[in-house]
Amino acid sequence: MKVLSVVGARPQFVKLAPIDHAMREAGVEHVIVHTGQHYDPMLSDVFFTELGISAPNVHLGIGSGSHGAQTGSMLTALDPILDEHQTDWVLAYGDTNSTVAAALSAVKMHLPLAHLEAGLRSFNRRMPEEHNRVVTDHVADLLLAPTEVAMGHLAHEGLAARSVLVGDVMTDVLLSARDRVSQRNSSLFGDLAGPGEYYLATLHRADNTDDPERLAEIVSALAALDSPVILLAHPRLIAKAASHGIELARGMLHPHAPLGYNDLVAAALSSAGVITDSGGLQKEAFLLRVPCTTLRTETEWTETIDLGWNVLAQTHSEIVAAVTRPRPADTEAVPYGDGHAAQRVVAELLDRAR
Repeated sequence: MKVLSVVGARPQFVKLAPIDHAMREAGVEHVIVHTGQHYDPMLSDVFFTELGISAPNVHLGIGSGSHGAQTGSMLTALDPILDEHQTDWVLAYGDTNSTVAAALSAVKMHLPLAHLEAGLRSFNRRMPEEHNRVVTDHVADLLLAPTEVAMGHLAHEGLAARSVLVGDVMTDVLLSARDRVSQRNSSLFGDLAGPGEYYLATLHRADNTDDPERLAEIVSALAALDSPVILLAHPRLIAKAASHGIELARGMLHPHAPLGYNDLVAAALSSAGVITDSGGLQKEAFLLRVPCTTLRTETEWTETIDLGWNVLAQTHSEIVAAVTRPRPADTEAVPYGDGHAAQRVVAELLDRAR
């Protein structure tokens, strides 16, 4: 069997790692296409190195741009690649522009399409990720869902016959990384803060960064917290803050360059809490049993809310209250699987290959 994976952004590289390992173990020919959606080495190359992912067979080098321009460039570049390889499956990951470009190219080329992390819904149509995941689910031949909640969304949309519960492949990676770093506290921040004495934050979504008033309110809340806040500053955030005239380094807020995956896990594990608008980091915080505050009005990972480990916060006062809340009650719940989702994915692809 031959499978072609299309990836392009940091969360997709994390999902790719266990899939690539499982493909190799099963003797599957695995072609990796990197669109270049994320091109900063700390958001791309470091993940291939740290997580032992096979080097991409093809790098499209698309880079940044508007949603339409970026997706269109990917479609133009992907068509000849898919025509050349004629794989048994095209595998699309998550909810980025790379995802929807892979999906549209595959169905137009009449190649079987599988969607990894299918069925997630925020029900916020302002999010480009929501458009991407819904479109991809509705054109895919096989929907690989991470949770029972996701399976319910797919059934509600009439897609149950094409859906299968495999678990969350990011759990596979996270549990392995946790075991690697659990014996060492993160020392990345020097004298700024020790274990349990800081919060770890990320911020990148357009709803939070494009509106100057919204970004200023978030920055003000983080700067006013009771412990240092290490803000892993995505290049997009730095550019937006500069264009808005907002100073990120103020009060308790300390910008820091993005981290590689193992360092990110170590930093989260040693923190007093995570503050983020990232879908993946919400879930990673839960798996590490680190309290999370999500700077959004909704989340795809509703299990983290239901179990008390995640709180949604919007205003200055809500953010401060959520971050400084008491630690949640311990739980043994495993809504995201047992760490063997990638093997189930490969088994499903093998069973259903034409």
